[in-house]
Amino acid sequence: MPPPDDRKMRPTSLSTLVVAGLAMAAVSWLAISRFYGDFPSIPWLPGITLLALAGLELAAGVNTKNRLDRRPGTEPVDPLLVARYLVLAKASSLAAALFTGLYAGISVWLLTEQGRLAEAQNDLVPAVVGTVGGLTLVAAALFLERACRVPAPPSGDSKQGQGAEPDAQEEAGA
Repeated sequence: MPPPDDRKMRPTSLSTLVVAGLAMAAVSWLAISRFYGDFPSIPWLPGITLLALAGLELAAGVNTKNRLDRRPGTEPVDPLLVARYLVLAKASSLAAALFTGLYAGISVWLLTEQGRLAEAQNDLVPAVVGTVGGLTLVAAALFLERACRVPAPPSGDSKQGQGAEPDAQEEAGA
């Protein structure tokens, strides 16, 4: 058996996403506690955009999974498109984890300051929408990444001995 190749793309680690989100939450907590009031109010658009991107990635994941599984009525999938989706999923899961941490840190701080600052009430809802949007995008990106995995060949496939081993084929997509 050949030695493992460290250059393969690996599935996104949940621990990486959690650490990135928690680090960003700590940074955002410190920043907002120091500079709140110096910035304009928290806008709605980023949170709504995160939710829209999550919907698009979820739709792409369902479509890709159906096409890779060769469901009736679907066209074969372009391998380059799957690779592009995989890169999109990996990048957006990390970015979404950072946005989730950013909005979560802001949301928690605004919750603690709600009684003291009148503006905190107005900024809390967009911050919570951003947190939910970030979490939703993380979940959709992980689903899209999982959908891009190449399925195992059927057990009666005569091509199995000609190419890579089944385990290597499963790892090639993720």
